[in-house]
Amino acid sequence: MSYALLLLPEFSLILLGYLICRHTALNRSVWSQVDALVYYLLFPTLLFHSIIKSPLDLGDASRLLAGGLAVLCSGVALAYSLPYLPGLRGYIAKREHAAAAQVGFRFNSFIGLALAERLGGASGLLSIAVLIGFCVPLANVAAVWPMARGSERGFGRELLRNPLIIATTSGLLANLLGLSLPHWLEPTVAHIGAASLALGLMAAGAGMQLQSLARAKTLGIALLSIRHVLLPLVGLGLAFGLKLSTAHAAILLTFAAVPTAASGYVLAAKMGYDGGYVGALITASTLLGMGSLGLSLGVLLPLYGT
Repeated sequence: MSYALLLLPEFSLILLGYLICRHTALNRSVWSQVDALVYYLLFPTLLFHSIIKSPLDLGDASRLLAGGLAVLCSGVALAYSLPYLPGLRGYIAKREHAAAAQVGFRFNSFIGLALAERLGGASGLLSIAVLIGFCVPLANVAAVWPMARGSERGFGRELLRNPLIIATTSGLLANLLGLSLPHWLEPTVAHIGAASLALGLMAAGAGMQLQSLARAKTLGIALLSIRHVLLPLVGLGLAFGLKLSTAHAAILLTFAAVPTAASGYVLAAKMGYDGGYVGALITASTLLGMGSLGLSLGVLLPLYGT
């Protein structure tokens, strides 16, 4: 399988969003509204539907879930530790690190869901939806915590109002209770989910910005190295250690290698930090994602299968 071709549709949509935003009348003011639509309605609907539509066997998914949580916790530990590491101490400003640390461990759920569906169909989509369902709340706690310590805004309120957390938690609860959507509602919800992937990827492209990358280079390089080099390697080690099936290993390696969450700059700006710098790192992460996903799926996954 050519993973470059597998990734091409997703990154083509990102590029299309960038070009439309920069070179047409559909500028950033338009795409900010698209961001809100995707974040508050379309994407939560996709997450809820992906989780509730198929019976959830947590026993079968337990090792994959353990791997995903371990990848996330590894990213959090590495990102948090940067200001205290020998050689980096003194080169990383506390406030910039508080806002940008999230780049090292958060994940772009849009790209993850799109790739999982292409890799494993409905079962792949369900598998990564379960990972997202459990990891989104933890990732948001870890992202908000360092900023909340230096801000007057508490993180509890932000988490309780997060639409992704609401959607995934309610989806998991409904699935475990055996609830399902009415058949007449399924087509509408499926269409909403399909729209969320396309619009979410295009919105990620529209939000790309590179002009702030010159600031805090040491911090940026360190965080991007965690996200795109170390975590895929951690994912491979966990796949071996947990003895995952090849299908689940592919999902875990995808989860470990996707770009960071595109909503990070909004979170930083809302909490009074430098959203522009975080946005520049997100842009770089989006571009580097092609390489890290190619590494995970084209190099590391075949190593796992041998």
